[in-house]
Amino acid sequence: MPPRPALNPDPATRAWAPAPDPAPGLLAMRGKLLPLAGLYLVQGLPYGLQSGLLPVLLRARGLSLTRVGLAKALYAPWLFKLVWAPLVDTRGSPRAWLTLSTAALGLVCGLLASHPPAAAGQAGLPVTVAGLLLLLNLAAAVQDVALDTLAVRLLEPAELGPGNTVQVVAYKLGAVLAGGGLLAFVPTLSWPLLFLLLAATYWLAAALTWVAPALQQLPTPLPSEHPRHTLHLGQDLLAVPGTLWTVGFVLTYKLGEQGTSGLFPLLLLDCGISAPELGLWNGVGAVACSIAGSSLGGALLARRRQPLPLLKSALQFRLGGLACQTAVLFHLDSPGASLAPSTVLRGAALLSLCLQHFLGGLVTTTTFTLMMRCSQLAPSALQATHYSLLATLELLGKLLMGTLAGALADSLGPRLCFSVFLALSAMPMLYLGLAPNTLA
Repeated sequence: MPPRPALNPDPATRAWAPAPDPAPGLLAMRGKLLPLAGLYLVQGLPYGLQSGLLPVLLRARGLSLTRVGLAKALYAPWLFKLVWAPLVDTRGSPRAWLTLSTAALGLVCGLLASHPPAAAGQAGLPVTVAGLLLLLNLAAAVQDVALDTLAVRLLEPAELGPGNTVQVVAYKLGAVLAGGGLLAFVPTLSWPLLFLLLAATYWLAAALTWVAPALQQLPTPLPSEHPRHTLHLGQDLLAVPGTLWTVGFVLTYKLGEQGTSGLFPLLLLDCGISAPELGLWNGVGAVACSIAGSSLGGALLARRRQPLPLLKSALQFRLGGLACQTAVLFHLDSPGASLAPSTVLRGAALLSLCLQHFLGGLVTTTTFTLMMRCSQLAPSALQATHYSLLATLELLGKLLMGTLAGALADSLGPRLCFSVFLALSAMPMLYLGLAPNTLA
C-alpha cells in the first residue's frame, strides 16, 4: 500500500502526522486584501463623482462650460499630500487616520446633501458648495495617504502583486460606480438623496475600517524611528535606496500613453464616430480592458514574477500597441479615409483604444508594485511620506501631459504630435536599464 502523500511521519512517535496546510497563509492574505479592496473602492468614489457625475449635474443646472471646467481646480489638495503625510507617519495609527478621514468624507457628503449646486440659470457654483467640494478633496487626499500607508505596512513582499491589483482594480470600479453608475440613476436620484447615499456608504466604510481584524495588527514605528522635523526631510526621502531612479520613472512612464489616450478619442469624434458609440468603447470597454490588464499584472506578480522584467515586457507591448494606433492615425489623416460602419479602419481604431487601456492597466499595476517596494525600503516612520511623494509625482506627470496634449496637437499637427508621443513611450524602456539592484 503506497504511503499517503498528504501526511508526514512524526519522528518522535513514528506516527503519521498531518502535513503543513498552506491554507492559513492564503486565508491571512485574503483577510488583508478584502478590507483593502473595499477601502480602495470607496476611495475611487470621489474621483468618479467629480470627473463623471458632477460635471453633468452642474451643466444640467445651467452652469457654463467654462465654470464646469474650472471646478477641476478643486482637485488641488491632491497635489499637496506631502504636507500632511509626515503627520500620518508620526501621529497616531494609519487605521485611526483612515477611519477619521473616511468619516469626514461622509460628513461632507451629508452637508452637500443640504446645499444644491446651483439654482436654475445661476452664473456660477455657490461658494458654500465649492468650499465643501474642496473639503471633500482634502478628506479624500488624507484618506489616500492613510490607506497607502496601511497597505505598505500591512502587505508582505510576496503580497505586493495581488495587493496592487486590488488597489488599481477596486479604485477604478469605485470611480466607474460613482461616475457612470450613479449617472444612470440621476433622473430618479435627486441631489440630496444622492449625497445622503454617499454619506451612508462612507460612514459604513469608516465603521468597518475600525473593527476589521486585519487592520488592527499593523506594526507601529518605534519612537526612535520618527523622522526629524527639519528642512532635511527631502534629503531623507531621496536617500532611500532606489528613490531617485523611481522618481524619474514615475514622472515619465505615462507621458506618451497619457497624450494618446486623451487625444485619440477626440480625433475619432472629429472623423465621424458618434459620441454615444465612442462613449461605449472609450468608457465601458476601456475600463473593462484596463481592469483586465491590471488583473493580469497582479496574477503574473503573484506567480513570483519580478516587477522589473515584467515591466520591461509590458512597456515593449505598449510601445507596439501605440505604434499600431499611430499607423491608424496616419491613415485617418490621409485623403479619402473613412470611418464608415463595418470598415476595417473603424474596427482597428476602436480596438486600438481597448488595447492601449489593457496594456496601460498592466503597466500601471506593475509600476505601483515597484513604487510600494521602494517605499518599503524606507524606515517605517517615513513610509507614508515616501509613498506620497512617489504617488504625487506620478499624478503630476500624468496631469502635465494631459494638460499639454491639446496644445501640442494644435501646434504640431496630429501626425507629428503622435510621433512625439511614440518617442516618449520609448524613453521608459531605455530608462529601465538604469534601474538599481535594490529594486530587482
